[in-house]
Amino acid sequence: MMTKKVFLKKFKEQWFTYLFLIVTAVFVAFPIFWMISISFRENGEVFQYPANLLPPTFTLEAYIEVMTSSKIMTYFFNSYLNGFIVTVLSLIIGVMAGYVMSRFEFRGKRIFNLFVVTTQTIPRVTLLIPFFVLFVSFGLYDTRHGLLIAYTSFALPYAIIMMLGFFNSIPTELDEAARIDGAGHFRTLWQIIAPVAIPGIVSTMIYVFIISWNEYIFVMALIKNDALKTVPVGIALLKGEAAYEWNTLMAMSILGSIPVLVFYLFGQRKFISGLASGAIKG
Repeated sequence: MMTKKVFLKKFKEQWFTYLFLIVTAVFVAFPIFWMISISFRENGEVFQYPANLLPPTFTLEAYIEVMTSSKIMTYFFNSYLNGFIVTVLSLIIGVMAGYVMSRFEFRGKRIFNLFVVTTQTIPRVTLLIPFFVLFVSFGLYDTRHGLLIAYTSFALPYAIIMMLGFFNSIPTELDEAARIDGAGHFRTLWQIIAPVAIPGIVSTMIYVFIISWNEYIFVMALIKNDALKTVPVGIALLKGEAAYEWNTLMAMSILGSIPVLVFYLFGQRKFISGLASGAIKG
C-alpha cells in the first residue's frame, strides 16, 4: 500500500500530469453536466442571467413530455429495432466472412480484403446521392428495409475487419483438433471458435449498434415518413420555428444516450479486450 509520504513525493513529481488530467476531465464532463441541468429546468429558466449551475426549479416536465409523446417513443422504437436488426445481420455475416478470410486461401482473397478495408476510407456523405438514386430506382426510398440495407452496408465492413483480426489471434490448432473429432467447418466455427471469440464478438456488436443508433444524415435523406425516423433525427426535429424547447431537447438527448452508455458499460471489459486482440494481428 502506498504511504502518504510516497504519494506526496509522487504527486510533486507528476503534478503537471495530474493537473492536466483534472482540467481535461472537467472540460469533458461540464457539457454533460450542463445538459443534465437544463433537462431538469423549465424552458423559461434556461436563459436566466446570471446563470445557475443547478436548476432554480427542479422539474421532470421535459422528461414527462418526452416519455408521453407517442411520436417520440416511435423514434426510440425505430432506433432500437434498426440497431438490433443491423447488429444481428452484421455479426452473423461478419463472423462467417472473418472466419473464412482468416482460415482459408481462395482466389481474390487479397482483392476482397483490400475492398473491405477501402470502404472504411470513403466518407459516407459522398455516398448520399448514389444511395438516393439507387433507392428511388429500386423502390427502397422511404422504407425500413431500405434503411436497414444502408445501415448494414456501413457496419458490415467494420464487422468483417474486426472479426478477421480477432480470428487471426486464435490458434489454428483448435480448428485442427475439431476436424480430427469429425466436426465440419460450420460446426467448428460456431461451437469451437465462436465461444473463444466472445470478446471480439461483443466489441464488434457494441460498435455496430453505436453506428446504427447514431446515424443521422442517411435517415434524413432516405426517410420522409415520421413513423420510420429515429432518435437523432427526432432530436433535430424538436426545434421550433421561432424558438427551441431546450429542456425537452436535452431530456431527449440524455434518454437517447442512455442505451449506448448502458450497452458499453455492460460489455466494457470484453469490448476493450476485443479491440486489443483485434488490433494485434489484424
